[in-house]
Amino acid sequence: MARKILFLILTFFLSNCIVKKKTTYGEKKSITVEASDKKEAEPEENDLAKVEDTDSGTTDKADQIINTALTYSGVRYKYGGTSAQGMDCSGLLFVSFGKNEIELPRVSHEMAGEGKRIRLDKVRKGDLLFFKTSRRGKRINHVGLVVSVKEDEIKFIHSTTSRGVIVSSLREGFWNLSFVKATRVL
Repeated sequence: MARKILFLILTFFLSNCIVKKKTTYGEKKSITVEASDKKEAEPEENDLAKVEDTDSGTTDKADQIINTALTYSGVRYKYGGTSAQGMDCSGLLFVSFGKNEIELPRVSHEMAGEGKRIRLDKVRKGDLLFFKTSRRGKRINHVGLVVSVKEDEIKFIHSTTSRGVIVSSLREGFWNLSFVKATRVL
């Protein structure tokens, strides 16, 4: 009887070891931006200067915040960090906005409640991107700051556990699959 139980337990453990996990490395998910029917919804590239003129206060503030964040490029990741010795994703944005006199909550899931939710095709410099990077987590745990939008590529600055403060593209598979929402606080 003991041999049968031992055999069943051993079979159970060995069968679990053989199960192959599904990976998403090979999957390519792309961002598509559809044109709006409204004429005034999105400016054409030629009209970019006009948008900056009419919205220069917001654009200037976004540029200042982005420039502040970029000064931390290469800083190592440190959970809870808010200095050049180390910082996490929400710490980067907390400091960058704070140095430009805009208060944000300290943690990413609380930041997600700030501002106005916007569609991905309406994202511009200075907007925030939120992610769920944990398989088990049910709430937002990562945030990035949009630094540029060209055609359908959105680049954002954030702090990663593996590489510290870097600029990434939303086209990258991991970030694209983890994306939850975008908000505008400016």
